[in-house]
Amino acid sequence: MALHELLYGAYGRLLERSLDRSALPRHVGIILDGNRRWAKAFGTTTAHGHRAGADKIQEVLQWCDDEGIEVVTLYLLSTDNLHRPQDELAPLIEIVEDAVARVAATRRWKVHPVGALDLLPQETADRIRELQRQTADVGKGVVNVAIGYGGRQEIADAVRALLLEHAAKGTSIEQLAEVLQVDHIAAHLYTKGQPDPDLVIRTSGEQRLSGFLLWQSAHSEFYFCEVLWPDFRKVDFLRALRAYSERERRFGS
Repeated sequence: MALHELLYGAYGRLLERSLDRSALPRHVGIILDGNRRWAKAFGTTTAHGHRAGADKIQEVLQWCDDEGIEVVTLYLLSTDNLHRPQDELAPLIEIVEDAVARVAATRRWKVHPVGALDLLPQETADRIRELQRQTADVGKGVVNVAIGYGGRQEIADAVRALLLEHAAKGTSIEQLAEVLQVDHIAAHLYTKGQPDPDLVIRTSGEQRLSGFLLWQSAHSEFYFCEVLWPDFRKVDFLRALRAYSERERRFGS
């Protein structure tokens, strides 16, 4: 074994031992960024980069499981991604569908799609819903797969669902406006019933949300990592957890 691998392993174990187990996140959101740049750096196809990124998912979910993280949200395909050229989009959707199927096959996580599945090809949407059904009773952890997802779209969908719910009850717009609270909208989000993300990790060095969980991340801690997603290592993950555990969360105050 090479010296750098020995040092890497030792450093990882040191990081893991140093974690404050009482201060770890329950819900981690991950913006899986950098697949295309990774592919370009290696002189290979964009699809190969996306496949490498999909392969990384299993590894990272294992790390989350090891650390007792209950909910993981993976930003796999945004609404903006759906406007990419068809020769790039078609294989990307296939790769994403396969990645979700592999998560379901572990029988360790409930698969919960978040996003506008009706924007996807019908076969893909049906497959994702079937994987959700198949994993409804497995494990304790939840993996939210954000596919065809946009934060503004989610909020619009939540408000629409709220209005329709109250219209069915005969509530007028004026009556709803008088009683409307933040919790009423939150109860109609894609992630309703789940804790908001404590920690949001973004790889590739970009420092923006790109529409990811705009409502839910109001009080999240953020960790931006320079490494491209396919090269994301366990030490990078542990550093993110350590940084989170060392912060004093103020929840907007």
